[in-house]
Amino acid sequence: MTEEQKPIGSRARTRAILADYGLTFKKSLGQNFLTEPTILQQIASAAELTDADDVLEIGPGIGSLTEQLAKNAHQVLALEIDQRLLPILADTLAPYDNVTVLNQDVLKADLATLIRDNFDGQHQVKVVANLPYYITTPILLRLLESGVAFEQIVVMMQKEVAERLAADPGSKAYGSLSVAVQYQMTVNLAFIVPKTVFVPQPNVDSAIVALKRHVTPPAVATDDKEFARLVRGSFAQRRKSLWNNLTALYGKDDTTKAALTEVLAAEEIDPGIRGERLSVTDFVRLANAITANEKL
Repeated sequence: MTEEQKPIGSRARTRAILADYGLTFKKSLGQNFLTEPTILQQIASAAELTDADDVLEIGPGIGSLTEQLAKNAHQVLALEIDQRLLPILADTLAPYDNVTVLNQDVLKADLATLIRDNFDGQHQVKVVANLPYYITTPILLRLLESGVAFEQIVVMMQKEVAERLAADPGSKAYGSLSVAVQYQMTVNLAFIVPKTVFVPQPNVDSAIVALKRHVTPPAVATDDKEFARLVRGSFAQRRKSLWNNLTALYGKDDTTKAALTEVLAAEEIDPGIRGERLSVTDFVRLANAITANEKL
């Protein structure tokens, strides 16, 4: 097998591509390239890709994961913020006519429009990506709040963040991100990826998380924005009680306090507990009751 025939994600070919283009890593973009083809294949497998799927990839790098996605999916749209990588991707992904690479920042892009313009609308849409550690949470929230009904989101992230996504109520790792994700998706920690398979090597291990949209949601908020606001506010100061966080969020005047007392009593939620004790369903019930209360 020649160098060009090896998978893009092999350690030898990755190093050759970096050398050919004189590419240096941008720490500011959190660039760490995965150099183990078996793991790249496992990521694609975790997404259960078939030709019935269109895939959005965030941060394709030199195309290591993109190659595996292109081999398994109908169409791939990859968003890359680093302009230096565009000519490399044009070269490495030249054999795959089902890949489109755009120089876009996922945090600024109109994802619904991009997907409508680049996919045919006849296939379910999934996200598969190796996310930069430093903006994992903003990207996940962007995907969830985009208005796009992604069938599945399979992403690599710092192991600690992955554990937060899957955390149960009452645990130390459980927080607003746990609630936001679990409201829309089931969470499965597919497998751990050791730091030794990356170039450059990060300081921590990673995890592959497979998020799949609920077939039947556990509960439905009447106002998603109010639900999100309530969840964020309830974890604003983790050590404080739910009551303290709610009054900080909605106000401390007598009318507001009376309304909050009424809502909490009706939903049988103890104002003295901390937000981390509430389940996703509890938050939805509380958000719906607050939305319905004309005094809040």
